Amino acid sequence: MKQRVYIDTSVVGGYFDEEFEEATIKLFKRFESDEIIFVVSELLDLELVNAPIKVRELLSSYTKDKFERIEFTEEASLLAETYITEKVVGKTSIEDCRHIALATIRKVDVLASWNFKHIVNLDRIKGYNSVNLRLGYSMLEIRSPKDLVNYGND
Repeated sequence: MKQRVYIDTSVVGGYFDEEFEEATIKLFKRFESDEIIFVVSELLDLELVNAPIKVRELLSSYTKDKFERIEFTEEASLLAETYITEKVVGKTSIEDCRHIALATIRKVDVLASWNFKHIVNLDRIKGYNSVNLRLGYSMLEIRSPKDLVNYGND
């Protein structure tokens, strides 16, 4: 079964960022070769509205049926707010919390992000998963695209 990888806006932007492009492009190659499924949400669509044009157009270069699209729900909103009230992160990180909540509720295999401050951060991951487990949700695997690249049998 293919891994379902929820991508946030930083992954799309990382495709064009010198610091992150190598691993991001390799992750996209796995997606293009149908090794993994990218799970995307309307949150991503909304955040891409203000992105540079090449970032906005990257995902539109693929057919819509290539992605698993998920909608933001009231349940995800409530879970995201809980991350804030439980002080996993501050109020300014609500958008990040929404991505995490949505990925948690939809039981993706992994959430990929380049956001090391609020998402791909061991203390934050422990916090998100502590809330998830206490509320009866599964733990969410959170990784950078670099962790999701196949390096072969070196």
